[in-house]
Amino acid sequence: MATKTKHAFFILIGVGSLFVVWPFAFEWMKNGGNIMNPISFFTDVFKLGGAPAFLTTDIAVSWITFMVWVVFDAKKIGLGAKWGWVFVGLSYLGTCFAFPIYLVVRDRHLAKQVNQGI
Repeated sequence: MATKTKHAFFILIGVGSLFVVWPFAFEWMKNGGNIMNPISFFTDVFKLGGAPAFLTTDIAVSWITFMVWVVFDAKKIGLGAKWGWVFVGLSYLGTCFAFPIYLVVRDRHLAKQVNQGI
């Protein structure tokens, strides 16, 4: 039961994060931002300095780390690198979305392997 609760919590965080963060992205695009240019996306906020620059740098490093880790981790656990690349793609919607969803997929995949005696 604890696993189902944890998975539900992660899914809620992942999906809920889309509704929290994307209005800011829509506002930025409305003002001329190009969501297909992640460098511009990060540098626009970085220019503000202070807390926005700190958070932007923190998120950029976390995002890059996630993109590298998820491909190798998915391959390592037997899910397949192609699934890692799927989550790299999903991370463009937000690492706050892709990461918790990947944790659920990963956890379920590992539990399935244990149940099959792999």
